[in-house]
Amino acid sequence: MTVSALSEAPPALGTGALLSWRRLRFTLVTSVLIGLLLGLHWDSGLASALVRTLAVGLAAMLAFGVFERWPRRLPAWLVRWVWQVVGVALSVPASAFAIYAVSTRDGGPPFWEVPARLTGFLFLTFLGLLIGPWAALAALVRQKEALARDQRLAFDLQRSELERQALDARLRLLQGQVAPHFLFNTLANVQALVETGSPEAPVVLRSLIAYLRAAVPRLQEPLTTIGQELQLVRAYLELMRMRMPDRLQFAVHADEGSLELPCPPMTLLTLVENAVRHGIDPSEEGGSIEIDVERRDGRCLVRVSDSGIGVQDGSAGLGTGLATLRERLRLVFGEDAHLHLSPGVVGGAVAELDLPAREEATG
Repeated sequence: MTVSALSEAPPALGTGALLSWRRLRFTLVTSVLIGLLLGLHWDSGLASALVRTLAVGLAAMLAFGVFERWPRRLPAWLVRWVWQVVGVALSVPASAFAIYAVSTRDGGPPFWEVPARLTGFLFLTFLGLLIGPWAALAALVRQKEALARDQRLAFDLQRSELERQALDARLRLLQGQVAPHFLFNTLANVQALVETGSPEAPVVLRSLIAYLRAAVPRLQEPLTTIGQELQLVRAYLELMRMRMPDRLQFAVHADEGSLELPCPPMTLLTLVENAVRHGIDPSEEGGSIEIDVERRDGRCLVRVSDSGIGVQDGSAGLGTGLATLRERLRLVFGEDAHLHLSPGVVGGAVAELDLPAREEATG
């Protein structure tokens, strides 16, 4: 009956919580069930029992909601939940008294002078006091549990968002390190041509400018595609071949199905630039670079092999380029991406990259 106080949602500041559907539904269902049980033994009949239990239940529900937010500030010695339980307890005899007083016939004696009616009033009040405060306590427990659950979910969501922002910041920092690393290496190559008075210097410089106009904006993108990476790789190798036409050959082989797969910007270019700088350039004879990209069994397999001087002792890291690339791959793919550098079978070095073949939007 007065179990109207039970609410399955945490308290709110608006009127929605005061008249929430869950509270009203629980009040109506429980009050009707109790009214049906009382109606079996009351002389006034089933309808009278239902009306009285519903009225007391609704009054207790309203008291629980009102004291939930009024007054907005309580004395320090009085906690809100005690105030609500006391309010529910006080509403039960008050509402029961009002019901019996209103239902007294005009000219008839007060209900407390009629033993049967007084007994009904006392029984209704006793039952309300027995159920109402406990129902209010149960509602408060449910509210606190729901509030704690919502706060926990909000905290987890906030923590996930902060972790994502930290990863994005770390990735942007690493991508920012790629730009100067690549630019300094490329400009050093152009400087060498200028210092030697090579007639190819203006051509190389124009090609470099055109290349950088296409490449640099992509440094700020979170992801690019294998196909876009291969376009940059071909442009870079053509640029390097202008610088050392007799010492560099290259070949690119890629599955059509791998071209739209995502990867961090400058991934393939870092591997190729590493092969040129540490393999082909230091070798007097130069060499060749072969790039193979294959999609197989849900993976994207990239292999960059060169016939240069090979992997020297203690050079497994080979500068900041591969170290930065490893970190960027970890931030994007977690532990699902692998980069391995090893000596070639007949000399040179082989860089093997194993990525998940996830087809998702880039940029």
